[in-house]
Amino acid sequence: MAPKLFVPKECAAGETRVAVTPDSVKRLLKAGFTVEVESGAGDTANIADSAYEAAGATIAKDARAAWSSADVVTKINPPQQNAALGADEAALLREGAILVSHIWAHKNLPVVKTLLSRKVSTLALELVPRISRAQSMDTLSSQANIAGYKAVLLAAARLAKYFPMLMTAAGTIQPARVVIMGAGVAGLQAIATAKRLGAVVEVSDIRPETKEQVESLGAKFIELPQLESGSGQGGYAKEVTPEFLKKQQEIVAARIAAADVVITTAQVPGRPAPKLVTEAMVKGMRKGAVIVDIAADSGGNCELTENNKEVVKHGVVIMGYSGLPATMPEDASTLFGRNIVALLALVLGKEGLKINLEDEVIVGSLLTHQGEPRHKPTAEALAKG
Repeated sequence: MAPKLFVPKECAAGETRVAVTPDSVKRLLKAGFTVEVESGAGDTANIADSAYEAAGATIAKDARAAWSSADVVTKINPPQQNAALGADEAALLREGAILVSHIWAHKNLPVVKTLLSRKVSTLALELVPRISRAQSMDTLSSQANIAGYKAVLLAAARLAKYFPMLMTAAGTIQPARVVIMGAGVAGLQAIATAKRLGAVVEVSDIRPETKEQVESLGAKFIELPQLESGSGQGGYAKEVTPEFLKKQQEIVAARIAAADVVITTAQVPGRPAPKLVTEAMVKGMRKGAVIVDIAADSGGNCELTENNKEVVKHGVVIMGYSGLPATMPEDASTLFGRNIVALLALVLGKEGLKINLEDEVIVGSLLTHQGEPRHKPTAEALAKG
């Protein structure tokens, strides 16, 4: 009998995406799953129930029953208390089921405890290893790409001047100056988008190996003294010493003072976002400048950022919008769904569903399995209470 995969409607505030689209339903059916989608799951991404049915999915009218009977549940946000169902989503999972979702265990230990009690095998999407083989499964990258793009558009719409240089009969308008902090996936997309709009772009990153990528996109790399490398495992940045961070701030401060737009994208997995833009640096910026802080939900790269708010401090507009992928739910959901299809291809084979503990992608992503925490930092956090 084909394993049943259930796609629930996201209930997190402000979430408009859905984990699987009709495009991905067809791929999942071909892989050997049956697919059940909660009624209305795709509404906020402009996907009607009828589109799912046309792709071969069944529409679940009783979401509680669908949660409890599914072999695999895939969603975008961690399970939480679902007001519409009057239940804790994690507690609805049947014993031994597979959950494929972002969990962010360091912030959601009660959820992890429930998953352990239900003996759920949890593939935490934020733990997918950043290796070549897993690129097609990397939801953080696919969604960060959208965030970097949208951050530039928000800045351009809010800035009170043009992005490109314009030569007019009334004289020449100089291009906007953009400083981007962090050259990961979001930062690189922000560079490309800002350059397309005609801005002059400078980039700061603590990983020296990103310089070539930055320059290939036509931006200038802000050189930092290599007191230490900020390169972490899997292509992520690591947390650096206060001394290194202070030196970086000193070098970047002059660039920020001259900038019209600053876009900050720096995050360290499982840690608060590093503070790259101090209040003193904001005070030094010109009035009307714009900061877009993509790292707002992990504390923000700017000291004055307020999560999911736009504020004006010292004459500078600071936009702390953490849910930027959800502002483009159609493409964000399409990419997310394809990531899910690629990951689930490692779980369903000729012998049915199997958590292969010899597969490096599965092992790297596996948060809980058979009642045991498989992710060492999470296990240590649980042990501390």
